[in-house]
Amino acid sequence: MSKVNPAAGVGVANQLVDRTVVIVGGTSGIGLSAAIQAKEAGAKVIVIGSNRERAAEAATQNGLDGYRAADVTDSVQLEEALADIPHVDHLVLLAGSFIAGKILEADISYLKRAFDERVWASIFAIRALGDRLAKDGSVTFISGVLADRPNGYGTSVLASASAAMEALARGLTLELAPRRVNTLSPGPIDTPLLKKTLGDGRDAYVEHLEATLPLHRLGTAEEAGAAVVFLMANGFMNGTTLKIDGGAALV
Repeated sequence: MSKVNPAAGVGVANQLVDRTVVIVGGTSGIGLSAAIQAKEAGAKVIVIGSNRERAAEAATQNGLDGYRAADVTDSVQLEEALADIPHVDHLVLLAGSFIAGKILEADISYLKRAFDERVWASIFAIRALGDRLAKDGSVTFISGVLADRPNGYGTSVLASASAAMEALARGLTLELAPRRVNTLSPGPIDTPLLKKTLGDGRDAYVEHLEATLPLHRLGTAEEAGAAVVFLMANGFMNGTTLKIDGGAALV
């Protein structure tokens, strides 16, 4: 006789009730949307951002349970930001700016930030938490479409850092077991980072994408945030990269 799954018929989001979620890069865009949705699902949510005022505003306006400010490339600051959190069920690491520059032209210290903000920041955070990261919990990374489809416009280092996040997640799936480790790979998502990156060129870029993408629109932060919540809450998602790109990889 087969065993009955006690969670059968229960939405996976219910698995977040009373769980502690920490989202690094959770003060805007995909991270903030994931924080809001996790809170709505019953989790205790703490966000960490680079700017203290913005982090405080995000937490206060959305009824979150706490906030911290830290430069994720600074292991000491990140450790201090996590020091007083006694237990973490789900760690989400979404920090990372758009680093672009051709390797024969750009400043190397600038290009290194692509790895510092992603790979090393993730390692710093996981090491800082140590055994405070629940054995039945999860870690969620972020990569991006460049990991699969690099281009010649100065994004080769960012593409390699994105691909490295997916490889790191697969390795840590085995190293940190039974904790789950997954990666979210978003395609064209309309977030504040898009405006910050493209400036006055944003509207033309969006218009081009809307004409060529299968859905004729960009994804929303809410849609990508829901994917983060899914990766946290579904206990059998492990060692995988979840692509949310609206079919962009097909064109």
